[in-house]
Amino acid sequence: MPSNIAYSVNGVPIRLTEERWRHIVMVRDDLRGRREDVLMVVEDPDFVLRGYGGALLAVKGYGHGRYLVVVYKELSSHDGFIITAYFTSRPKGAIVWRRS
Repeated sequence: MPSNIAYSVNGVPIRLTEERWRHIVMVRDDLRGRREDVLMVVEDPDFVLRGYGGALLAVKGYGHGRYLVVVYKELSSHDGFIITAYFTSRPKGAIVWRRS
């Protein structure tokens, strides 16, 4: 996997641009050094939630009630991008995909 692309559960390549990564770590210092984790959550989430404006939220449990959420958008079947990422204790949204 290239260091800036992950494939969603729908098989769509999702880009993590340098601009977005800088924004994420500027706002969320706890994600500094976790770029590969962010990409991995898109590729291998526990579940995916529906977000606002067509966004999807890939969610992965990290134990002790802590979840890494990666917000991304699929523009087409061939392109998408990561919007942001954050840790939370309570992911919110309607489940659109769950690991079976």
